[in-house]
Amino acid sequence: MREVMTKSMARNIFYGGSLFFIVIFVIMSVHSYNYIVNVSTAKAELTEGVARGKKVWEKHACINCHTLLGEGAYFAPELVNVMSRWGVADDPEGAFDVLQGWMEAQPSGIEGRRQMPQFNLSDEEVRDLSEFFLWINQIDSQGWPPNDAG
Repeated sequence: MREVMTKSMARNIFYGGSLFFIVIFVIMSVHSYNYIVNVSTAKAELTEGVARGKKVWEKHACINCHTLLGEGAYFAPELVNVMSRWGVADDPEGAFDVLQGWMEAQPSGIEGRRQMPQFNLSDEEVRDLSEFFLWINQIDSQGWPPNDAG
């Protein structure tokens, strides 16, 4: 190899490297899209109740304290597996009852614990929110959260 790199050699290295990384980027983007569409939410059917539950989640800015799939604030627990932790992942009516009881008991008033505010949600909003939590509980989260406690 020469001791000096010519302009054409440098240009060819630049174009070749750029093309290589563009191809890698496109392949990774297609793979990510296919995973999201075909694997992560494949068994989780999106219903009107789930969509309304997400709107309740957004309306009350739950992500300011909680996380979903690691996104959000770390003040309160991760909620992607909350229905499994409560043992009601296969029972929509039980999920509603447990979530309704939890929401009514807030704030708990226990000294030294973080307190969740009382949002005074209607039964319909709590039902929609429980459907949303049941839906996200079905997502293949690839082992997230790293512990069962969220």
